[in-house]
Amino acid sequence: MEKQTADQATLYALSDFFKVMGDATRIRILWALDCREKCVQELCSELDMSKSAVSHQLRILKDAKLVRYRKEGKFVYYALNDEHVRSIVELGLTHVTHD
Repeated sequence: MEKQTADQATLYALSDFFKVMGDATRIRILWALDCREKCVQELCSELDMSKSAVSHQLRILKDAKLVRYRKEGKFVYYALNDEHVRSIVELGLTHVTHD
């Protein structure tokens, strides 16, 4: 397999990506969204966190293009942005649980 080339700006962007992924709370949110989209209230309940704490982390994940959202009335639903995000989380989990 041929190694992909990357310029310095791309490598810095990759570093920023891993900084976002390096937070346990954000990983918990991504894992909670692995199977389906959820509203903020569902995430708060599932993760036992306040609405402001979950919303803060979701903003970071949205800015990093790891989650997307849609509004339905008063509710905002979040989901993983694409299959790449799901794959990265699942590969990371496989790596840390491998003997």
